[in-house]
Order: sequence, then C-alpha cells, then structure tokens
Amino acid sequence: MKTEAVVVDTKGLACPMPIVKAKKALDSMETGQMMKVLSTDQGSLNDFRAWVKGTKHELVQYEEKDGLFTFYVKKQ
Repeated sequence: MKTEAVVVDTKGLACPMPIVKAKKALDSMETGQMMKVLSTDQGSLNDFRAWVKGTKHELVQYEEKDGLFTFYVKKQ
C-alpha cells in the first residue's frame, strides 16, 4: 500500500462527520496523494462508497477489523 499523505481520525464520530473531515483533508492535498481515514461509524462504508462515486476520487482499499473501518482514498 502506498504511503498515505494524510491520516484522518474520525473514530467516535457519526455520519456525516467522517465524510466532512475527509473532504476537508482532501481539499488540502495534491492530486495523486493518498488519504487514510479511520472510522468507527457502522454506516461509513456505504457513505464512503457513495461519496467517492459522486466525486472524481478513488476508494483504493477499505478494511474492517474489530469495528474499525479503514479507508484509503486517492485524490484524483
């Protein structure tokens, strides 16, 4: 996995805050950089899938372990 430029910790936050924080972080990044987002929100998988589909960005990978969701989003 490519090293991420930014890590956004949204653990304990509910929708829509993980997306809001991720969008704010992406706005400050350069094209091609990777962002890692940590979330405990059960709805975050569907939220992130819908969000990246509505943007030009790429959800490169996601994983879920012990209630922690980790998303890798590449800025396009």
